[in-house]
Amino acid sequence: MNYRIFVEKKSGFDLDAKRLENELRESLQLKGLEKVRLLNCYDVFGIDSEEFGIDSEELAKAKKLIFSEVVTDRVTEELDSKGAKYFAVEFLPGQFDQRADSAMQCLNLISDKNQNVVVTSGKVIILEGNISEEELNKVKNYYINPVEMREKTLEKLEIEEGELAQEVPVFEGFITYGAEELEKFRKELGLAMTFADIAFVQEYFRDTEKRDPTETEIKVLDTYWSDHCRHTTFETRIKNIVFPKSAFGETLQKAFENYLGARNFVHQERLEKKYISLMDMATICGKEMRKTGKLDDLEVSDEINACSVYIDVDVDGKIEKWLLMFKNETHNHPTEIEPFGGASTCLGGAIRDPLSGRSYVYQAIRVTGSGNPLEKLEDTLQGKLPQKKITTGAAAGYSSYGNQIGLTTGHVAEIYHDGYKAKRMEVGAVVGAVPADWVRRENASKGDIVVLLGGKTGRDGCGGATGSSKEHTDDSLRLCGAEVQKGNAPEERKIQRLFRNPEVTRLVKKCNDFGAGGVSVAIGELAPGLDINLDVVPTKYLGLSGTELAISESQERMAVVIEAKDRDKFIELANRENLLATVVAVVTDTNRLVLNWKGKKIVDISREFLDTNGVTQETEVEVENISYEESPLTKVAYEGENLEAKWYNMLSSLNVASQKGLMEIFDSTIGATTVLMPFGGKYQMTPTDVSVQKLPLLKGETDTASAITWGYNPVLSSWSQFHGGAYAVVESLAKLVSVGVDYKRVRLSFQEYFQKLGQNPKNWGKPFSALLGTIEMQRAFEIPAIGGKDSMSGTFNDIHVPPTLISFAVSPVKASVVISPEFKKAGNKIYLVKHHMLENYMPNVEELKENFEYVHENIVNGNIVSAMTLKTGGIAEAVSKMTFGNRIGAKISNLGDELFKLGYGTFIVESNVELTGKNVELLGETISEYKVVVGDIEIDMTVGEKVWLDKLFPVFPHKTVEKVEKYIWTPYTTKNIVVCKNKIAKPRVLVPAFPGTNCEYDSARVFEKAGAESNILVFRNLTQEYINDSIEKMVKEINSSQILMFPGGFSAGDEPDGSGKFIATVLTNPKVAEAIHKFLERDGLILGICNGFQALIKSGLLPYGEIGKITEDSPTLTFNKIGRHISQMVKTKVTSNKSPWLAGIEIGSEFEIAVSHGEGRFFASDEVIKKLFENGQVATQYVNLEGEPTNEFRFNPNGSSFAIEGITSPDGRVFGKMGHTERYGNNVFKNIIGNKEQKIFENGVKYFK
Repeated sequence: MNYRIFVEKKSGFDLDAKRLENELRESLQLKGLEKVRLLNCYDVFGIDSEEFGIDSEELAKAKKLIFSEVVTDRVTEELDSKGAKYFAVEFLPGQFDQRADSAMQCLNLISDKNQNVVVTSGKVIILEGNISEEELNKVKNYYINPVEMREKTLEKLEIEEGELAQEVPVFEGFITYGAEELEKFRKELGLAMTFADIAFVQEYFRDTEKRDPTETEIKVLDTYWSDHCRHTTFETRIKNIVFPKSAFGETLQKAFENYLGARNFVHQERLEKKYISLMDMATICGKEMRKTGKLDDLEVSDEINACSVYIDVDVDGKIEKWLLMFKNETHNHPTEIEPFGGASTCLGGAIRDPLSGRSYVYQAIRVTGSGNPLEKLEDTLQGKLPQKKITTGAAAGYSSYGNQIGLTTGHVAEIYHDGYKAKRMEVGAVVGAVPADWVRRENASKGDIVVLLGGKTGRDGCGGATGSSKEHTDDSLRLCGAEVQKGNAPEERKIQRLFRNPEVTRLVKKCNDFGAGGVSVAIGELAPGLDINLDVVPTKYLGLSGTELAISESQERMAVVIEAKDRDKFIELANRENLLATVVAVVTDTNRLVLNWKGKKIVDISREFLDTNGVTQETEVEVENISYEESPLTKVAYEGENLEAKWYNMLSSLNVASQKGLMEIFDSTIGATTVLMPFGGKYQMTPTDVSVQKLPLLKGETDTASAITWGYNPVLSSWSQFHGGAYAVVESLAKLVSVGVDYKRVRLSFQEYFQKLGQNPKNWGKPFSALLGTIEMQRAFEIPAIGGKDSMSGTFNDIHVPPTLISFAVSPVKASVVISPEFKKAGNKIYLVKHHMLENYMPNVEELKENFEYVHENIVNGNIVSAMTLKTGGIAEAVSKMTFGNRIGAKISNLGDELFKLGYGTFIVESNVELTGKNVELLGETISEYKVVVGDIEIDMTVGEKVWLDKLFPVFPHKTVEKVEKYIWTPYTTKNIVVCKNKIAKPRVLVPAFPGTNCEYDSARVFEKAGAESNILVFRNLTQEYINDSIEKMVKEINSSQILMFPGGFSAGDEPDGSGKFIATVLTNPKVAEAIHKFLERDGLILGICNGFQALIKSGLLPYGEIGKITEDSPTLTFNKIGRHISQMVKTKVTSNKSPWLAGIEIGSEFEIAVSHGEGRFFASDEVIKKLFENGQVATQYVNLEGEPTNEFRFNPNGSSFAIEGITSPDGRVFGKMGHTERYGNNVFKNIIGNKEQKIFENGVKYFK
């Protein structure tokens, strides 16, 4: 039997429907629209048939537990549209659908007969009111992005038959085509390669292979040689360079001669062979510094997939050698056409690079470029999505992936410039680390095998590499659907866990992630000779052709080279982590890439030919002249009739305005290593420019942290790419120095993003000039770029992205030394540490080096207590932002227009002593009033903060708009706290890690630190056998543990449409439920944090203390009122001492705790809540700065009823809370004031002693 189920949120919980209603009203001006209803639609196939399936009782259970939630949802089998107009949508076939996938995973837990049940999901949008057919079509066009979804018909209920795999065709006659036929062939196949390339391919097959090629061979070559995989633009030979005849031309000529000098020194007798190219320019400084011994920390290997340097890490006082790896990644084209999927896989791809190098990725930042997101819908370019839709969709995608995989994103910045309407910029940069002796780097030898690890292969991402290498027109965008991948973060999390085991990493000789080009490139790059068997590649569904299997870019896959003797051990270790591992290739000594499918060789190409990378292109370069008078470095970009107006205009300008509502979507605290929160001070308002994270240890303590930031200004780079490149480097270095980094330890990685260059020498002059500017800086500072990423197709019809070169800067730093930018106290001095640029407007590097040393020295010795370097809004921006965090004002000199100029490399510093120095000028002092006094003009910072926050509110709201309520705090005290009868010296803690759990390491660590023995149990569900085994193991572990800890995360991606369902489904399994019942009878304690709390609530363990008592009136945890993820620090107050978990913590104690969740709003009826308070079950509440429970967003960010943060079972032994008490450590959250250590873990352990 097949079933269709409709699920709709009850009134009060229908936040998504309300949001869509507002969006449609605002964007499409639908006057007659009265109400939007939104229903999830599930089609369930294969139930109740003879051989398999679940009975109707189990279907009824699934409806309540999996497809819906009793408290918040209504479930029907018929659609009741009440006569209103409606339409339904579904993902395109072949797109990964996390909702349907999670539903199937949960169904498999309910019954072992569900192996063949298939679920698909869709949405029904009902538009109540007076809506015409024309308006209905308008809504459809607005809502349906044809790249990822289509309209769904509700008339039929059947599984769409997949296409059967076709034979791979041979292009008969290809080697005899004339030039005209060849060009026609190139166009008809939509190839990214040039005509010269295809002619070269024809010559190879005609003269060397003496046969016609297969379709797969042509597609594989097109992928292998695409700009994305082989940087063909960057490798193009530059043979004639023209500089303008001007003073600027002389500066360029001198810089060029410096570059030629470096080339001579590096290449020496190989100089003739090493032609000038953008790639040579991008890598020359690293090579020069290696040769002169100034880069002795670089890890050298022909495998490196990311920038990799050796660093010293102190672990419990001993020094260990580690590898620090970092990588920046773009996903501009996919994000432009499908923002959510494109941005989520941007981060997934960035993580996989250092991960394939065997490092644990623990730190991310995100830098994006967008058109004005506030522009009207009618200003959207033909064939494009609206800017607001792109920017909000991309933020949701990137944050969803990072939040699920458990990666701390500590800094996010979006740059607004009209050029990014041509194509969005989506850049992620990540940092990973691993003890050096965990890593083995060896080349593959004959007889070694290649294991494919992780996700299955589908059609998603077919042609992604070539798609991102093309320029686009409004027509081409519609045809790219198959090029977009969908991310599956819980799957990649498993690979992260696997590679965090030295037993695994020491088996790996070489590893490559599945980025661009799929099997053909990821496996093809691992060894010169390979025999690949496509028949054994695990697929998401039947019907993939040989070509699709060869080039699909499905995510979350790794290719690993191991010795044949290690096969069984490696596969067993992978299976333990719930990972699929399949041997798909053997290393040969033939120097040929061979792909076999269905008994035929569909690819058989010599390595020598593959490695030519096609025909070397040639080009000329002409750098255009600039006008120094037009330089943004000396101009003021803000207007206003007086200083006050100009100041407010600056604060509310797009590139200065607050992005708090954007940043707080990203989890910035997971891992308990965050040294600086993205917003600091008592009010969490001063933004930090740098992400600083301590290194991720599994055991022990460290003071070693890594800092990462960026530099780039599109206006400056549009004026002069040479200056833009130079100042990008300066800005990135200055930001690092401002938190306490020694600039001499910094390493760089560049991101280039330019228009499609074509054959125009002036276009080529732009990246050429930008790289030349960076070479000047790298050599003068003696700080090299050791990696980078180029994306050279930022063109749409006749508009182009601004010339973009972002400098990413990374460095180790001591966490104990790091300072934050908010003003610390009134009465301190404020100084400028000033940079004076040279006459040709270039940075004065000698002066900057002195200033950097000076600032660093004074941060280390404690004289400088806060610092910020100047950015877009100059001194005025920096001083304003420094006041926001603690509402400490400033009294400064009136420097007129100098207050608003760029001034890269200049610092504002706060000091509690008198500072003197060559470039140090007293600017003023901090004051207790919340204002900035400039000479005799007063600027009210309450107004300043408001205009700064409100600008981007329509795009990224930073608060909910509702009447502020305060609740009377009603503490509960009892002397009768449960006492443990069965004492034990070292209690065992069971920490189950379900698919999607991401806080298991942090949770296990805090219990170990508190004196317990922690045991992480991976719940495996790849096969029915694994599920049964996991349930047996879980029961066994529960029976031998004293504490059960359910950690945070996104179990099964918080799907289907609700958190904690996977865990709750496991808990209702009769065997597990029985074990937990006995566990509680014999003194056991249970703690659930965040996702763990959600599972306790949804299973009935909270508030009832037993499984399965849920009714429509039960409390629940539902979507935050603001309708998005929130990550920040909150103040919570202990309201009851009933629980052993809170024993010894005084009632009324307040703590600063990290929260990070999308569904943390505690909701129950007033009657139920009253009972909880009376029973002393309300353990903790969100409070404001005065300690009062409130609904105000800043303090109660999810909108919980009566500000409830945590509750307990009637006897107090089961405790659930949203706040991540486990995210705490030395020198963590340094820019947040208050008590961050809540000793619940110690109390849990103490209970048994």
